[in-house]
Order: sequence, then structure tokens, then C-alpha cells
Amino acid sequence: MADNSKQGERREIRLGPDSFPDHPVGSKFVQDLKCALEQQDRERVNHLLQHRVKCVDAIIELSNDDWMKDPSAQLDPLVLLGLWSLEYKQELTSPLCIAAGHGYTDCLQYLLQRGAKPNMIVGTKNALHAACENAHTDCTQQLLEHGANPRLLTEDGLSALHLCNTAQTFRCAKLLLKYRADVNQLTEDLESPLHVVARQGLHNHVHLYLRYGAIVNTMNVHRESPLGSACGNAWSPESQEDYLQACKVLITYGANVNSVDDENRSPLHKASKNASLQLVQLLLKHKADVNAIDYNGCSPLANVIQTAPFKEELNPHRTVQALLNHGSRRVWPAAFPKVLKSCAGSPRTIEVLFNSYQQIQVTEEWMEAVPEEFFQLHRPFYESLFALACSPRSLQHLCRFAARKLFGDQCHALIPRLPMPKCLRAYLLLEPEDLVC
Repeated sequence: MADNSKQGERREIRLGPDSFPDHPVGSKFVQDLKCALEQQDRERVNHLLQHRVKCVDAIIELSNDDWMKDPSAQLDPLVLLGLWSLEYKQELTSPLCIAAGHGYTDCLQYLLQRGAKPNMIVGTKNALHAACENAHTDCTQQLLEHGANPRLLTEDGLSALHLCNTAQTFRCAKLLLKYRADVNQLTEDLESPLHVVARQGLHNHVHLYLRYGAIVNTMNVHRESPLGSACGNAWSPESQEDYLQACKVLITYGANVNSVDDENRSPLHKASKNASLQLVQLLLKHKADVNAIDYNGCSPLANVIQTAPFKEELNPHRTVQALLNHGSRRVWPAAFPKVLKSCAGSPRTIEVLFNSYQQIQVTEEWMEAVPEEFFQLHRPFYESLFALACSPRSLQHLCRFAARKLFGDQCHALIPRLPMPKCLRAYLLLEPEDLVC
């Protein structure tokens, strides 16, 4: 824990873009420093910061794109027409920020021992922000031990804890909390650190923050909860397991599975849109409302149908199955041609949905809705579907529909318990067969 005698050093010092740099961008020192940083020459950077700077808290200008000072600058035509504006940007930093941001612990220790101010914000951030942003645990610890304030914000309104947004920053986050970082500190958009790590699927961070008292159902400016943030970003097949674990932890700590954002979208809406089957199953298991409607009039089922063509690698028909087996209302029959048109490349999604109806009239409009390329690619399925235009559904299917109607929204729970062959249970649960009859 930081020594109380150092509390006087924890004051915030901000040096903004109007501050005059001790080492301008055109100086020999900055040119040498930038070259050493580009080459990742640690020894050279250490030498420059320890022996060539004017003082340990010098202001260093790493870049300056003030194009107005250069009359020969070639400007984009859109700028000249006033359709696109350029902003003047100046990047200021300090020796301490450079050392912390690159993980140069020896140099950092040298600067701190010679009185460098750990809370001085130069440009947009201070050294602690730079260390956490780049997951340099040893630098983070050194700064905290020398009185760095973990609650100071960057110019963008982010605390050091908000910047711990990768798996590699876990130990930095632990140190910040040990030194009294505010786990519920909010940005201007009311984003908590828990929102940030939930959005990234960082389940270890999520668990850590909740153990330190993070508010599980806190809402950001869009009324989105951490659970909603996690479900909305679980789109990558490679990260599904991480998001699943993060959501499990959030729900264990009391996350509201039916919270809605400012567009009335629930976590289930977002998980369904991403065709995240395991997340959908988790939410349904914890009583998520399968028929919730957002401000666009969409249910979770409508969301997965809309995105199915773009999520084929995630088998969106499985998500459609899960929602229907938990009692989701089906698509209005008259809208089925639209489903065919948008989901033609996902015939199993069409099959699962089609088999949830007792009887739905196949018309010539259906045939016109399927693009020729998809018809040829999935010809056996579409031929079996369009053949039903002049024939009724099979008795087997009608029995399936009657059984499913009897079980209602408990199909998922009751059908697996029936004493019948596995293949029949799968049939009742709408398992696709790539043909319809």
C-alpha cells in the first residue's frame, strides 16, 4: 500500500497541448529518441531519457501535424471544399510516460528516484495510464509505490482501470485495486471498468472486479448493462467460450438477464443477433424473455433470422432451434417469403423454422424469392420444399406439431425425457434433416 507520507505527491498536474515543449519535435534529441523507439533500442532510449533530457519532468513533443504552419502542404480536395476538416494534433509526453509505456523498469526507477512526478498528465495521459494500457505490471507497481493516483483520468475521461482491457493487463488491474482504484469509477458515458472488460469477454477481470464490489447491473449512457455489453460483442467464433464464461460470472453475481438498453434490446436480443448458441442457452436457462420485443419490433428470433446469412459458420439454425424450443413466437406466415429471400443461403435455418408450423402454404412467390445460385447450391432441399406447394405435410410432421403444441415452451425440458428412440426426440426438437416432407 502506498505510504501516507507520499499523499502530497498524489496531486494531479495537467499539462495540455498549449504547454510549450522542452524538447520540440524538430530537435535533435526528439529525432534521436524517435529513432531509438522505432528500433526498440532499449539501451539507447534509457541513455537519452536519463542523460539528455533537460529535467526528469521535461515535456517532449513526439509529433505535430499542425498543417496550417506549412503553406506547401498538399491538402485533400475534400478539405478545400469544406466537406472534411483536419484537426491540429500535437503529441506531448514525458520521460516517465515513455519509460512506463515501453516497460523500461530501470529507467522508470531512475526517473522516480530523481523526483519525477508520477501524477503529471502530459498531453492526454500520465505514466500510470501508459503502463496499464501496455500491460507493464512491474512499471505499474513501481508507479503505485511512488504515489501514483489510480483514480486520475486521461483527457478522454478514462481511469487506469478502464485501460486494463486485454487479458495481459490482469495483474495490472489487481495492483490498481490493491492501491484503492475505484472499481465503479465512471467515464462521461457512464462506462464502468466492468463494462469495458465484459465487452472484451475478459472473464478473469470480470470476476476480479465483482469480488472487489463492482456493481453488476450498472448502466451506461445507453442504458446498457455489462451483461448486455458482453452479449452484444460475442460475435467471433474464436472468443465464444470467453464471453460465455464472463456471462456466467455476471449472472452468478446477480446480473439481470432481462435488462434492456435504450433501444429496448435485451442481452438475449444481442446474443441471438450474434448466433451465440451457448450464450442464448445460458440466458434462456436463467429465464430470459424469449419473446421480448425491441423498439424496432424485433424479437430474439427475428434477430437471428436477420443475421443468419452472415453467421453460417456459427450454425444459426441451432439458435433458431433453441428459441423455438423455449416457446418463441414464430414469424408471421405471410412474411415467410422475406425469410426465404434473406436466408436462402442458410437452408437449415429455413427448415427449422418451416417445421415449427403445422401447415403453411407454399406458393409460387416462395420459388421466386430464392436466388437461382442458392437454389442450385441446395437443390435437394429446395425441391423438397417447393414440392409441398401441391401436397399436405406428412402425418409424422402433424404428430410432431401436436406434441410440440402440447409441451409449449417446455419442449426443451420435456421432450428429452420422453421414453423413445433418440432419433425421434431429435425429430420432435426440430433437428434438421436437409429435406422436408
